Amino acid sequence: MEQDTNRNQTHVHEIDGSTFIAEQEPHNHRFSGVTSEVIPYGDDSHVHEILITTDFCTDHSHEVGIRTGPAIIVGSHKHIHFVYGKTTVEDKHYHKYVFVTQIQDPLVWDD
Repeated sequence: MEQDTNRNQTHVHEIDGSTFIAEQEPHNHRFSGVTSEVIPYGDDSHVHEILITTDFCTDHSHEVGIRTGPAIIVGSHKHIHFVYGKTTVEDKHYHKYVFVTQIQDPLVWDD
């Protein structure tokens, strides 16, 4: 596959977290990954998509497939995104999750 070198790359966010504990056979799952690049949202913001699989626990895993909330400015032209939702149903249950993305470009800081 040939790479498009004319496209401007935007940014992504690292994510990691844990699901809430399921009541049926109490357990939870961990997950980590990277968001998609920027998807424009409204007049002056953007969101990202996430599609990852949780760890494998008690003979199953779940998918986390969601779109983040819009950018939340945290200073010095940096931002995060709030995320909440439910995993896919596996083994007759799902898990809720709530987390924020990590700051974009953490090593590049403008003061």
